[in-house]
Amino acid sequence: MGVPALVMLLAAGLLHTQASPRVRSFRLDYEKDCFLKDGVPFRYISGSIHYARVPRTAWRDRLLKMYMSGLSAIQVYIPWNYHEPLPGCYDFSGDRDVEAFLDLTELGLLVILRPGPYICAEWEMGGLPAWLLWKPDIVLRSSDPAYLAAVDSWLHVLLPKIKPRLYQHGGNIISVQVENEYGSYYACDYGYLRHLLVSFRALLGSEVLLFTTDSTQAEELRCGTLQGLYATVDFGPGSNVTEAFSAQRQVEPKGPSHGCGATGWLDYWGEAHSSTSLVQVAQWLKDMLQLGANVNMYMFHGGTNFAYWSGADFKDQYKPVTTSYDYDAPLSEAGDPTEKLFAIRTVISKFQPLPVGPMPPASPKYTYGWVTLHKYADLLDILDVLCPSGPIQSQFPLTFEAIKQTYGFVVYRTQLPRDILDSAMLGAPPHSVCDRGYVMLQKVRQQEHTCPWSLGWTVEPAGMREMPYKGRAGDTRDVLLENMGRISFGANTSDFKGLLGNLSLDSIPLSNWLIYPLAIDTAVQQGWLHTAQPRPSSGGRAGPAFYTGSFETPGIAWDTFVKFPGWGKGQLWINSFNLGRYWPHRGPQQTLFVPGSVLHVGHPNNITVLELEGAPSAPLLHFLNHPIFNRTLSHSTTTTE
Repeated sequence: MGVPALVMLLAAGLLHTQASPRVRSFRLDYEKDCFLKDGVPFRYISGSIHYARVPRTAWRDRLLKMYMSGLSAIQVYIPWNYHEPLPGCYDFSGDRDVEAFLDLTELGLLVILRPGPYICAEWEMGGLPAWLLWKPDIVLRSSDPAYLAAVDSWLHVLLPKIKPRLYQHGGNIISVQVENEYGSYYACDYGYLRHLLVSFRALLGSEVLLFTTDSTQAEELRCGTLQGLYATVDFGPGSNVTEAFSAQRQVEPKGPSHGCGATGWLDYWGEAHSSTSLVQVAQWLKDMLQLGANVNMYMFHGGTNFAYWSGADFKDQYKPVTTSYDYDAPLSEAGDPTEKLFAIRTVISKFQPLPVGPMPPASPKYTYGWVTLHKYADLLDILDVLCPSGPIQSQFPLTFEAIKQTYGFVVYRTQLPRDILDSAMLGAPPHSVCDRGYVMLQKVRQQEHTCPWSLGWTVEPAGMREMPYKGRAGDTRDVLLENMGRISFGANTSDFKGLLGNLSLDSIPLSNWLIYPLAIDTAVQQGWLHTAQPRPSSGGRAGPAFYTGSFETPGIAWDTFVKFPGWGKGQLWINSFNLGRYWPHRGPQQTLFVPGSVLHVGHPNNITVLELEGAPSAPLLHFLNHPIFNRTLSHSTTTTE
């Protein structure tokens, strides 16, 4: 902590030079309909931040900006799959060090913790680990013994880390949510909620305030609430505040009013960038505070879905979430204060004093300019590198989960059983290609009709189930399958990926498959694509390929944004850090955020691109000092920069 910030916080009485002798408590007062903090009526104004979407080096900056905005608390999700990537293998290091993040609330912020086990958050599979689906018939978010056993193991690792940080024990965590918006889930399993309640009480103690959150719909409140868990509601700008709190009173007749509302909204690939008027948000906040309600703003800082962590929704069709989680939030994706933040700060100042001192400024950005890349190899030519253990042989296709491939990509390979000279129809059952397939014959991407091939739950128009196909007996046919994010909300969180059904030629099933689970991130992290000699392709082949390059910074490592002029769709790594998916043709997001902490000073910054649909003839990247969020090139929507 810098000296000015330390002096400021000491002056505000938010840091103590010696332990306080008083007993700390945070509880409900049902008579006065309020919270009591150390026996005194208390109302919090909170904002959501997800540490998993923010580089560790930026945590302190974001929290200080939230504190200086007038917030008294933050609301934090803990994604289970971020910390237990494989059963029994836990990771709380680096950017995953949730204890270090929670300890930074010494800046003066209380914590409302939402540890799940399910969180939604537009995060991959709502925070649930994909390895749960290794048991195909598991019933998630229910009393299924297999699911409860996994949940119990996780909670026995996580909650002991949380207990010392509860407010009663000297920490800043004032309340803990159990599950998340459970009323929206089809199971309506009270036995499951009771099991969680018993587990949380056993591991956190009897004094911690436990709560639930659901929408204001009567049916969702019926299924999502349970005696012993304080019921709160979600609603946002544009909602009738009085009606929303009346819904809460149907299930929680007494106690403090609490509302959680959105400051913006998420983006889906192929739709315009979402935004919410700062006037509307400020008015909603004012209405809430005038009623004396406790408030959480979701999100106050959104951040970025790095790597493969973005989730998806299913609303009549599969809708994957963009890499950016800017959310039109008060703090931008890069953590910069916006006009919306200052409007919120002005509203808060009318109800309570603001911290003394200026708002920390935006982080510096830099335009590093154009960087030239070179083709390294076609993906299908380096399967020995990307799948060093070799392929899995199977009579019929297997899902990602069946071969224990959690994220990323899998190649499915077979051979044509006969000559096809007059064109046969290559088809698949509905909803059997998840999420996006690229079809190649003899390692050449097929160009007829719809390519990449679009079937089942995809981001392409529904109804495309077949494509014409030609070839000779024995020709290799490959399908590269991409997981674009498991569904994070709704009934179908059991979202299996890959080829879920068999492909056929003129309705005759194909068989004898070789399945390659690709460990692309491992190859990138080992530096293989930058140290080994390029592997030239035969004859200018079109198809998924890797491109590499490097650039040096002029003695600084500032945040930047990278644009992909003329590129199709793919994944970007800089210095082995997976920055996420790009898809400029689909939009709306045109740039990826590159935190300065990823960059090197004094030696080259290595770039690796996996381009799936075809790179431009001059493969260039353009590093800018600003983002471009709202340009849907393939849709008739307003384009802005």
